[in-house]
Amino acid sequence: MTLQGKTAVITGSNSGIGLGIARELARAGADVVLNSFTDRAQDHELAAQIATEFGVSARYLAADMSKAQECRDLIKAAGACDILVNNAGIQHVSPVEDFPTESWDAIIAINLSSAFHTTAVAVPMMRAAGWGRVVNIASAHGLTASPFKSAYVAAKHGVVGLTKTVALETAEDPITCNAICPGYVLTPLVEAQIPDTMKKYDMSREDVIKKVMLERQPSREFATVEQLGGSTVFFCSDAAEQITGTTLSVDGGWTAL
Repeated sequence: MTLQGKTAVITGSNSGIGLGIARELARAGADVVLNSFTDRAQDHELAAQIATEFGVSARYLAADMSKAQECRDLIKAAGACDILVNNAGIQHVSPVEDFPTESWDAIIAINLSSAFHTTAVAVPMMRAAGWGRVVNIASAHGLTASPFKSAYVAAKHGVVGLTKTVALETAEDPITCNAICPGYVLTPLVEAQIPDTMKKYDMSREDVIKKVMLERQPSREFATVEQLGGSTVFFCSDAAEQITGTTLSVDGGWTAL
């Protein structure tokens, strides 16, 4: 399939899952708009590299996903938004009685409210264009829970609920809205945690991955950013035209437990 002529906006996409998704959408022919809160030369260089590698238009637009107006302005600045991937997210781990109020507010804003604000601007643009895809990156924690992650779990459950609502509101339009629920994904951030975890538990890399990091992931293998990108491309395909308001778990069996 080809997504040539489509413009995809991916929030939180200068590294990790978001970048992996942007690359796979570009590989499929979509023009891409990368985003994060920084505005560095390397952010713009990253977009230029994608443009050269895949022969598409690629831009980087800075916007702070904790700020409602910047979320909305990002979509407007893109000029077109046929595919919206709400990926931006942060995490904080703490018992609920000790959970800092500012961390709760930031996680809800970036992981959940930003998806509302970008979608609210993108849907009318999709209706005007006669086609649209919203793909929300939720989490296995959008379907289940873990202790000490109250804000993250609440936000990701909220993303799944928002996905269903937007799907119903656009059900008679040529627009779909779905959520991908990853388990543990091998990103540069996760990769950087492995050496310290090896030292902490005095374990080999393989044992740390299988017995500590992937304890709850039955496959005992990380999902990859390329797999999440491929799942996003599938949701944008003709084969997924009647798939809307649902979740796709890419979690090695985590939510089957």
